[in-house]
Amino acid sequence: MNKNKKKPNPIDIHVGGRIRLRRNMLGMSQEKLGESLGITFQQIQKYEKGTNRVGASRLQAIASVLSAPVSFFFEGAPGEENEAGRGMAEDGADFVVDFLNSSEGVQLNRAFAKISDPKVRRRIIDLVKVLATENQD
Repeated sequence: MNKNKKKPNPIDIHVGGRIRLRRNMLGMSQEKLGESLGITFQQIQKYEKGTNRVGASRLQAIASVLSAPVSFFFEGAPGEENEAGRGMAEDGADFVVDFLNSSEGVQLNRAFAKISDPKVRRRIIDLVKVLATENQD
């Protein structure tokens, strides 16, 4: 049995996922982020998958390019302290984060953010709620 393949650490996977989330929120490609950091997009892919661990100085540089505090990448990370204090996990926070990290979630959020009229926003929310309810029946 070959045990040389190490599984990525859950924290590394989480930090990588948060890098991907922030990059997608900004509409930035892996190529553009890599270029800004002087590394290849393949290296960005490895960071985002948690295959390669992100060093402290590299994470600081990523945070700077993505205009986010370093702490952003650890929010909701697995661990005893966070698990006890999360609370929202039972309410589907993991599902929400997964959706926001998806291509559809990013597109929906970007388009919705461009709508400036609060009444139109409210009507869209109401519409989506109705559609979601109908879909469950």
